[in-house]
Amino acid sequence: MSEQQGIKPYVIGLDLGGTNSVFGIVDSRGDIKTQTAIKTGGYTCAEDFVKASVEALLPIIDQVGGIEKIKAMGIGAPNGNFYRGTIEFAPNLPWAHDGIVPLAQMFSDALGIPVGLTNDANAAALGEMVYGVARGMKNFIVITLGTGVGSGVVVNGQLLYGHDGFAGELGHVTMVRGAQGRICGCGRTGCLEAYCSATGVARTAREMLEKTERPSLLRELDAEKITSLDVSIAAGKGDELAKEIFDFTGTMLGEACADFAAFSSPEAFIFFGGLVKAGKLIMDPIKVAYDNHVMNIFKGKAQFLVSGLDGASAAVLGASAIGWEI
Repeated sequence: MSEQQGIKPYVIGLDLGGTNSVFGIVDSRGDIKTQTAIKTGGYTCAEDFVKASVEALLPIIDQVGGIEKIKAMGIGAPNGNFYRGTIEFAPNLPWAHDGIVPLAQMFSDALGIPVGLTNDANAAALGEMVYGVARGMKNFIVITLGTGVGSGVVVNGQLLYGHDGFAGELGHVTMVRGAQGRICGCGRTGCLEAYCSATGVARTAREMLEKTERPSLLRELDAEKITSLDVSIAAGKGDELAKEIFDFTGTMLGEACADFAAFSSPEAFIFFGGLVKAGKLIMDPIKVAYDNHVMNIFKGKAQFLVSGLDGASAAVLGASAIGWEI
């Protein structure tokens, strides 16, 4: 640890989600010393969001000895651009969906400390590299399986940002081409996210229930309200149709990972998010499909790992990792 970091032993991590914004003050070991949260929506402009955030932050900053103890702040946010420190046209943020918001600079001005920002999946990759199962790795891909499918790609020890800050959107590679591809939230069709996110699993469940009359525990539920958790619970009880839903999802993910390997030859694929809680139901078909589709030169080289970070704090830790980098 440098002398400056010794004087300033903490960073702030902000996990900026569509519903909640969670702030944590983190030390270099990855211990969250204190945290707080506010609702993300309900603000007419970014200035109001930043003002409310700072009001929530000041009490917990005081708990660790004041702002002079804080080295920097890191933000993980949807549609975050690391190069520019901006959130750009984020569809689920009411104060950022119609333009570009220089959020890093706004927080830096308000707090008087350096602030870095990247998208939430890149933050997850940084978190794994600094605190999690990717410590010591220089080439790996983190895939987040939540409401969407996010990814953070690390090559030669560095996050892949591309020339504009938006590289690594593996959730939006096309898996099903043509008119039969599902419409994705990005406006395109057939994206991996449309099939392998939590919402994609629910869509698969509804499609399979419509196409067959086979018995299933899922038929006891309102089809329009089925969630990926419902599918996981049913599969855990031995429901064959639910198992097939996970097999379909895992197979597509494994095929996608086989293509990703040709791009960056990662030593590991690391999975994080609610769907990963399904365990072998999702991980086994991923591995089988990967082995069946990956080029021979890559076979047997990549590990398939589940994030070792605590789910409740992983996003905050990932965001905080940015703070140590700037």
